[in-house]
Amino acid sequence: MSTPGRAHLYRLGVLTACLCLVHVFAWAQPLSAGGVARANQGPDLKFPEEAKELSVFSPLAMAIYKPTGAGPFPAVVIVHSCGGLRAEIQDWARLALERGYVVFVMDSLSQRNVKDGCSPATWVQPVRGAKDALQAREHLKRFAFVDQDRVALVGFSWGAMVGLYASSGAIASQLSSSRYAAVVSFYPICYFPGGRGFPAVEWLRAEIDKPLLVLMGDQDNEAPATECVSRLEKLSQKGVPVEWHVYPATTHCWDCSTLNNYSKADWLGNRVVYRYDRQVTQDSAERMFAFLAKRLTPGK
Repeated sequence: MSTPGRAHLYRLGVLTACLCLVHVFAWAQPLSAGGVARANQGPDLKFPEEAKELSVFSPLAMAIYKPTGAGPFPAVVIVHSCGGLRAEIQDWARLALERGYVVFVMDSLSQRNVKDGCSPATWVQPVRGAKDALQAREHLKRFAFVDQDRVALVGFSWGAMVGLYASSGAIASQLSSSRYAAVVSFYPICYFPGGRGFPAVEWLRAEIDKPLLVLMGDQDNEAPATECVSRLEKLSQKGVPVEWHVYPATTHCWDCSTLNNYSKADWLGNRVVYRYDRQVTQDSAERMFAFLAKRLTPGK
């Protein structure tokens, strides 16, 4: 490659990184009038009108699944990562159904013709995702088989950041009158320390008023656990209903069996590798369901 070619690629890389940072910080702004406007960008989603039965032939698409019987059942709304629905989402849905949950698999991308919600050209802001998720919660009110006092949100990566927003009363109250009883966030970005001319940004909000469980890996350099834990500790000391667990020797996307050994450069140029871990995936499922059983107690 010639020297001019390298220079061009360098400039392109810098421009791309800057664009990504601009988009990341636009995600994180408080819900001022501009923040509410960003949450309203794009048409609202059209949600499923009836529940289906999950089978090996079920397509990977937005859907509501229910256990056998009339209910009412507790429910979970599953929110995907940047890349949208992936095969493992069906595994999580199946696990929840086996434990007696209605499962609403949400998809914020397909109806908007977006394949990568975090791409600078096609990104969907987590605040828009938070509104989608709260509208999904509202949509579940029309189904008699859902126990309306026991509905939780479960989010992965981008969806985990959506969950952090949804657990904040200050944000959720500006987007919807409906709330989740609890939230589980798998490997979210909680905080950006600032740099390259950009200020520090908090995703994990001080106004959390719903039970929140955050699950992280200590080798996750895409969403560093250290930036979450220090803040979770302070929130816990103030009586905020937060719980967390950090898995040793574990990367981002530890449940992503279809992305094992996947490598990429993140929006800061760091080299990120995903390592699927069956044992951690199983343990994180048990921790999630134990948390939900405790926090979604009938009558509370």
